[in-house]
Amino acid sequence: MSKPNSMLNRRQLLAAGMATGLTTAIAPRFLHAANANDEINVGFVSCGGRANGLMGMFDSIDGVNIAGLCDPDENRLGAAKQRFPKAQGWADLRDLIQSDSIDVVVVATCNHWHCLAAIMAMEAGKDVYVEKPLSHSQWEGKQAVAASRKYDRICQIGTQQRSDPMQAEIKKFLHQEKALGDIVSGRVNRYGIRLPIGLRETPLEIEKNVAYDLWLGPAQDQPIYRNNLHYDWHWDFNTGSGEMGNWGVHVLDDFRNNVLQDSVKLPRRIFVGGGRLGEKDAGNTPNVHFAYFDTGSIPVVIGLSGLPEKPGAKKSPGHPGPNSGYIAYCEGGRLEGQRGSASAFDADGKKIRSFKGDAGRTHQANFIEAVRTRDRSIQNADVEVGNDSTGWCNLVNVGFQVGAPYTAAEANGLEMPQWQSLIGEMKTHLAENEIQIESDQIKLSPMLELDPETEQFVGEGSAQGNAMLKRQYRSGYEVPELA
Repeated sequence: MSKPNSMLNRRQLLAAGMATGLTTAIAPRFLHAANANDEINVGFVSCGGRANGLMGMFDSIDGVNIAGLCDPDENRLGAAKQRFPKAQGWADLRDLIQSDSIDVVVVATCNHWHCLAAIMAMEAGKDVYVEKPLSHSQWEGKQAVAASRKYDRICQIGTQQRSDPMQAEIKKFLHQEKALGDIVSGRVNRYGIRLPIGLRETPLEIEKNVAYDLWLGPAQDQPIYRNNLHYDWHWDFNTGSGEMGNWGVHVLDDFRNNVLQDSVKLPRRIFVGGGRLGEKDAGNTPNVHFAYFDTGSIPVVIGLSGLPEKPGAKKSPGHPGPNSGYIAYCEGGRLEGQRGSASAFDADGKKIRSFKGDAGRTHQANFIEAVRTRDRSIQNADVEVGNDSTGWCNLVNVGFQVGAPYTAAEANGLEMPQWQSLIGEMKTHLAENEIQIESDQIKLSPMLELDPETEQFVGEGSAQGNAMLKRQYRSGYEVPELA
C-alpha cells in the first residue's frame, strides 16, 4: 500500500529516536495532573471492541476526562466521537501521544500493537493502561517493563480480576488459615465455543475507511483470508495470541495471584499439546490447547477448547471445575475460582464456603489513584506482574508452534495425575468431534526447559523455541531494546 512521504519520514524519525534513546520524535513531558485535585485527560488508542467498555469505566471515575480518541478505522473513530464529542480525534496514535492535551494513554489495540504503543507513550511521559495480554512475544514484554522503570511511568495491565476484593479473602483462606491444608496441584480452564472465522478464496479487501499501514503497525503485511478484519485478528499469530492470550491470561493470572501468590514468575518447564481443529478456516492459533507447567513447587495444567462437546452442540465438553477459572487441589479438598466467585469443597466434595466478588470493577480507579499519587506500590496489576502472567501464555504458544505430531507414548511420559486426567479428557472430547488425538492434526512439544535467569529455552527444542521469543517487526515499527 502506498504511503505519503510525510508518513515515512515521521515513522523513520520515531524509529531512529527510540533506537538511540533520543527524544526528538516524542518529547517527554510532565503529567498535567500533578496533584490529586487536577483533572486527568485520558486518550484512547483504539475505539472498538474492548475500548468501548473501558471508555465507560474511565468516564465514570471522578476527575477523569475522555479527551482523546484514536483509531485507524475512521468509522470506529467517528462512532466514538459521537459518544464523546468534546474529545479530539486522530487516526495516528503518534499524534495522540505527542499531544500536550493528553495525560494518560489507554492502549486497547490488537495484541501486536500493545507493547510498542505503551512504550511510545511512556517515552513521551504518559502513564499507560494497557489491555491484556501485555505482549505479543516475551522479548517485547521485557522492553515494556524496562520502559516503565526507565521513564518512571505508571503502567497497569488490564487483568481486572486483580482488583476484586474477593482475591484477598481467597488468599487468606488458602494460605493463612490453610483451611484445606497444603496445596498439592492446580488446574486452569478455558472452555467456550468459538465459531470458525471463514476461509476466503481471495484475500480480504481492506475497506477504504481503514488506514491499513497504521492498523498493521509492527505486524507483517500478509494477505488475510478470514472474513472480518476486526476481532478475528485474535486467531492469527501475526496479530493475535489465540485463546491462550485472550482468556488464558485472565485465568492463569488468577492462579498465579491466588494460588502461587506471584511466587513463580515463569515456569521452569512446559509440555504443550494442541491443534486448530473442526471446520477448516483461516486461523492458525490452536482452538484446542493443553499444557503442563513445572513451577518448581505446585504442578499446574491448563485445558482450553473452543470446540463444542460434539459437532453442532451448543455447549462445551464436560470437565472438572469452572469453564473459565482454576482449581487448587489441596490435601483436604479443593477450591474452584472464577471471575467474581469461588467455592471451597472438603475432601468429600461438600461445599464448605463460598466467595463473592465484583469482578474487579475498581481496576481502572486503582490505576488512576496510582497516577495521582505517583505510587507504583498501590497498583493491583503493575506492568511487571502483567509481563509474568502474559509470559505463561507466550511460552505455551511457542510450545504449540514447535510441536511435532502427537503420540500417546510421548504424552504418557509425564505421569502427573492431573496431566493424565487432562489428556484423557481431551482424547474423549476430540473423539466426540470425530478427531483422533494421535494424528498430524494434533501437535505435542518436547518438554521445553526455561533458564530462569536468561528466560531462554535450553536443551531439546531450544533453538526453535528461542527463535519465537522475539517476533520479526515490520520496518519502521520496531520495538526498541531497553532491557
